[in-house]
Order: sequence, then structure tokens, then C-alpha cells
Amino acid sequence: MSQDETKPAASTPAVATESEPEPIKAIPLRRPGRWIAAAVILVLLGLFLWGAKTNPAYHWDTYWKYLRDARIAKGALVTLELTVLAMTIGVVLGVVLAVMRLSPNPVLRSVSWAYLWIFRGTPVYVQLVFWGLFPSLYKTITVGVPFGPSLADFDVQGWQAPFFFAMLGLGLNEAAYMAEIVRAGINSVGEGQREASTALGMSWAQTMRRTVLPQAMRVIIPPTGNELISMLKTTSLVTAIPLTTDLYGRARDIYSVNFQPIPLLLVAATWYLAITSVLMVGQFYLERYYSRGMSKKLTGKQLKAMASMQRSALGDQ
Repeated sequence: MSQDETKPAASTPAVATESEPEPIKAIPLRRPGRWIAAAVILVLLGLFLWGAKTNPAYHWDTYWKYLRDARIAKGALVTLELTVLAMTIGVVLGVVLAVMRLSPNPVLRSVSWAYLWIFRGTPVYVQLVFWGLFPSLYKTITVGVPFGPSLADFDVQGWQAPFFFAMLGLGLNEAAYMAEIVRAGINSVGEGQREASTALGMSWAQTMRRTVLPQAMRVIIPPTGNELISMLKTTSLVTAIPLTTDLYGRARDIYSVNFQPIPLLLVAATWYLAITSVLMVGQFYLERYYSRGMSKKLTGKQLKAMASMQRSALGDQ
């Protein structure tokens, strides 16, 4: 036997031929219950709309007449102004109350807790009635030194400012709810962020202003949008002041003359719904802006960037 024959044969590595798997022919699961439920809902909705259209009690001619009335449009503008100003007061004061609630100072914590206890524990309508009666409770406000000469006297009864009291009442009530929203956003920031800020020599106030509050915005913004929409609808309660120049007040003044409340209420509801829809669209884009980086799902732009980076890396190799 030769030497070559005694040597073991060299094993040749087998080249694995990789082939793409056949695509899976997925058959979607049939759900007839969904189609049946959708058909039932559409039929019921159609019957309701047809009944409302043919019901003479709705007075659709009056509805279309006052839908674009100038008085209603001015009332909607007053409602928007009242909403924006009251929310501004609520947001600014809510941030202050939330910071006071989380402060290490027990006096600030107690004052914040008492404010939230009062304004969250009483109905907003009762608070607005109180602000409407404020000129009767305090006829004159005197500014000066106690048991000394007065520096200035303000005649509250001569103000005749229902818009101011409505804005103040709604803003102070909203501040109690915004304080809890801001406090939840601040608590969502990790404790390590505060410890790092303290290690850098920041004070407690600087830590809140520079580190905690900017990161808490993504938690604060979504419920704040809901509060804005809720504030828009809450303005209909300012009739307790009384304020009659808002949207609901204008509609009420009109139907108190023509004695047709149903079409005028539908007009006011249509305007509220239109303004709320615009605010909901703005809230959607604002939430999407502040929620960047929270989702693990990559966007189309990020996927394209990753693909271009991979192609450039393969080209360098």
C-alpha cells in the first residue's frame, strides 16, 4: 500500500446554498361580526338623521339662519379669548403651585395643598357664582398700612367687569388641576437627573427650571391639551357671573326672544364642535412633536438614513 493511499482523504467543506424561503400565503381571518356591527350602526345612524331631518320641532330653517349670524360669531370670538386667557392663568399658576407642592419648604407645601383642596373640592359653577357676587361682598378694596392711612381705594362695584371675573374664576380653578398635571410630569423625570444637577452645583430652583421641567414637558403637554378643550366647553358656565357676550350667552339671548331654543342650542353646539375639532388637530401635532424619542418604532426618514449608512459602509469595504 502506497503512502498516498494511507493518508486520509481531505474533507472538502460543503458549500451551503442559501435560497430565499417561499413567501407565506397568509389568509386573513374573516370577522363577519365586525361587518354586521358596522351595518347595524350605519342603519341606526341613518334612521336617526332621517328622523331629525323630517322632524319639524328642530326648526332647521332657523338653524341655518343663525348659524352664520354675526352675533354668534362675535360670541365665539369672546369664548376663544376667554379660553386662552383663563388657560394662561391656569398654566402659569399651576406650574407655581406644583413647584411649591414639591418644595422642601413646609410652608409652601401647605399653602399649595390648601389651594388645591379648596379649588378642586368645590364645583366650578359655585366658584363662578362667588366671583359674580364679588362686588357685593367687597364694595371697596383699600390698599395701605393696617390701622394706618390708606394709599389707594378701589370701587369694586363700579368696575362692571364680568369678563374679568369670568377669566379670573376659570383661571384660578384650572390652576388647581394644572398643578397636579405638572406635578405628575415632574415626578416622571428620573431621580438621577436631579442628583446630577445637584452634583453640578445647581440649586433646587435651578434644577427645576433647567433640568426637570424641560424633560417633563412630554408628559405635561397631552393632558394640558385635554384641559384646553375642556376649558373651551366650561366657558358656557360663565352665565353664573353673569357674562352674556360669550357663545352660549349670545345663543341664549336670541332664543329668549324668538322662543326657539332647540335650533339655537344646535347652533352653539356646532360652533363648539368646530372649534374643538381645530384644537384637537393642534393637540395631535403638539403631542407628536413632544413625544419624539419615546417610541421605539423608527420613522420612514430614520429607516432611509440607516439604509444609506449601511450602503456607504458596504461600499467602503
